[in-house]
Amino acid sequence: MKKLTVKDLSVEEKLRLLCSNGFWYTMDFDGKLPSVSVSDGPVGVRAERKNEKGETITLPSVSYPSAQLLANTWNKACAKLMGECLADDCYEKNVDILLGPGANVKRYALNGRNFEYFSEDPLLAGEIAESYINGVQSRGIGACLKHFCCNNMEYNRFEQSSEVDERALREIYYLPFELACRAKPVSMMSAYNRVNGQYASEYKKGFDVLRGEFGFDGAMYSDWEAVRNRTRSAKAGCDIEFPFNENNYQQFVADYKAGKISEEEIDVCAERVLRLAYSCKEMQAGKGVKRTVEERLDASQRIAEEGMVLLKNEGGLLPLRKGKRIALFGCYAKPERGMIAGDGSSRVASLTENFDLGALLEKELNIKVPFETMYYYDKVLGTNGYAHYAAKPHTGKNIAATADICVICAGTGVNIEAESFDRTDMRLPLAQERAILDLSAINPNTVVVIFAGSAIDVSAWADKVKAIVYAGFCGERGMEALCGILCGRANPCGKLSETFPVSIAASAVAGGYCDTAVTRYTEGLDVGYRYYDRHPEAIRYPFGYGLSYSEFRYSSLKTEADGFNVNVSFDIENISYIDGSEIAQVYVQECSPAVYRPLKELKGFAKQKIKAGERKSVSIRLTKRAFAYYSVAEDGWRVNDGAYKILVGSSSQNILLSKTIIIENGEIRF
Repeated sequence: MKKLTVKDLSVEEKLRLLCSNGFWYTMDFDGKLPSVSVSDGPVGVRAERKNEKGETITLPSVSYPSAQLLANTWNKACAKLMGECLADDCYEKNVDILLGPGANVKRYALNGRNFEYFSEDPLLAGEIAESYINGVQSRGIGACLKHFCCNNMEYNRFEQSSEVDERALREIYYLPFELACRAKPVSMMSAYNRVNGQYASEYKKGFDVLRGEFGFDGAMYSDWEAVRNRTRSAKAGCDIEFPFNENNYQQFVADYKAGKISEEEIDVCAERVLRLAYSCKEMQAGKGVKRTVEERLDASQRIAEEGMVLLKNEGGLLPLRKGKRIALFGCYAKPERGMIAGDGSSRVASLTENFDLGALLEKELNIKVPFETMYYYDKVLGTNGYAHYAAKPHTGKNIAATADICVICAGTGVNIEAESFDRTDMRLPLAQERAILDLSAINPNTVVVIFAGSAIDVSAWADKVKAIVYAGFCGERGMEALCGILCGRANPCGKLSETFPVSIAASAVAGGYCDTAVTRYTEGLDVGYRYYDRHPEAIRYPFGYGLSYSEFRYSSLKTEADGFNVNVSFDIENISYIDGSEIAQVYVQECSPAVYRPLKELKGFAKQKIKAGERKSVSIRLTKRAFAYYSVAEDGWRVNDGAYKILVGSSSQNILLSKTIIIENGEIRF
C-alpha cells in the first residue's frame, strides 16, 4: 500500500478524514488508507462487535483494577505492567488504540468518574500515566491520554464551564498531561466541558500548549459527541471528531466552501490523522500477544494486592489466623459482575461472572466460614434498613455473636459511581452503615472491607470497628488479592492517592458547582492535600497514608546539589519480622514565599521492598521544577531565592525527616 500524503487526497476526502468512520474507526476510503480501530477502556478492553443477529455485544475481556487503585500502588512498574497486559487484550480484539489512561486531577470528591482517574496530586497522576502509556505503546498498541482538561465533575458535563486561573491550570490541571506527554502518546482526547468558557474540543490555547511546550505530536480526538462546531474545533487543532456525525460533516463542508476554514488549516489536521494511521501499523510490526490470559490475570492480581490500602488495624486484628472462627457478611463478599466496578465507558465485561471471598477464605484458612448477605445490591441505595433475608431476620447477628472475627464487605458499584452523573453522598448507603454498626456492636472484632472507586466517608462507623481495608474496584482477581492480604500471604503496601476527608462538607469543594453552567475553581492551588494541610481537622485519612504488617524507621537524610538538581537520599529500615514494601514521599516547602504557595507539595516518591531487619537507602532526584511556581506575570516557571525545606515522610501528614536548603542567586547551598 502506497503511503499517502495530504497532497494525494482531495479536499473532500480530507474533510471526510477528519470526521471518523462510524463509532470506533477512522476513515480508510475502501482500503486506500489503513483503518485505525479505537476502543474503551483504561481498565479493560470494551470492544463492541455485531453478533450473528446484528446485535451489538461487548466482548468479554480481562478486568483490571481501577485507575484509582492502580495509583494507590504508587508503583510505576505496576502501571507499565498493566499497560503491557492491556496491549495484549487489544491485539486479541483487533484494536489499534486504547482509549486511556485518564489523567485528570481529582478536585471534587463526588465526581462520578473519580474511579477512572489517578490522583488529587498532579505529579503522582502524571508519572503513573506516563508509565501506563509506556507499557501500552511498548507493545505496539497506541494509547489515548484523556480528558484534556479540567473534566472534574459529571454534572451538566456537556455545558459546564470550568473557570480556572492560569497558574492553577499550569501547576495542577495541565501538569499530569505535561508529564504523560514524555511517553509520546500517539493520541489525546479532549473533554466534554468548557474551559474558561471555551468548549474543550475548541480549546486552541490549551492545544497550543500541548504541542508547543509539552511536545505532544499525536492526533487530538474529540470525546464522543462533544463537537458542537466541526469547523471551530478543526481550526483549534482537534483532528478527529468521534463518532461520525452527518450534520456536523455537512456543515463542515459548507463552511469550507464559504471560506470559513482554509485548505491549509484542514491539511494540518489531516497530516496528523495520516501519520496516526500509518504509525499505528508500523508500531505493531513484529509484535503481538506476549502474555497468556492467565498471566494477565496474575498481573491483575499483583496490581490489586499492591493497591489495596490497610486503613486501620487496631490490636493487630489482621492478618486472620488459622484456628479463629471467621464470619463473613455483605453481598459484596459474593458480588456479581459489575458490583465492584464503576459504570460508563470504562465498564468491562469481565471473563469471570461470579466471585466468592468466602470460598477463598475457607481454602486459605482450612475452616468453614458462615456467610450472611445482610443487604442486597439492588436495595442498597434505599434507606429501608438491611433488606435481611425475610425468613431469617436475626441470622446475621447470631452468626456475629458466635464468631471470633467478623468480616463485612461493603461498597458502591455501578449504581453509585458512574460516568454521566456524580455521587450524591460520600457515605455508604444507609443499609450498609446500619449493618456495620449493629454487627460491630455485637462483635467489636470486626473488619470492614470497602469496595469503592473513590473516597468514602467512614465517620459513622470507623471508630466502632477494629480494622478497615480499602479494596477499591479491584478487578476480577481482586478477591484473590484480598484473601491474600486478609490472611497474611500478602503484606499490604498500598497508600491513598487521594485524601479521605471526614465528610463532604469538610472538603475543599463541598458544593461541587456554582450554578448549572459555571464552576469557579475558587480554591486555586489548594486541591486535595494542599487544602487539607491548612485544615487538618478535616482529614480522616491523609493523602499518601496506608498501614502495613511491617514497621519501618526512616533515618540519615542527606541532600547533595548537582547543578540545579538536588539528590535526596535517606535510609528506611524494616524493624519488624515481616518482609514488606514502603512508599516514601518527598515534599518541598518554600519557607517564605513571595507569592501564595501551598504549605508543601509532592515532588518525588519511591516504593521500596525491604526484608525484615533490613535497611535500604532510597534516592530521589529533585529537578529545578521541584522548587518552581508558574509566574503569570512572566508567563513561565520561576524559582525565587530563599529557604526551602525538603520533607520526607510516610504520608502527607507524617513527615519524619526534614532538611533546609538555600537558593541564592540561582544557586543551591546547604
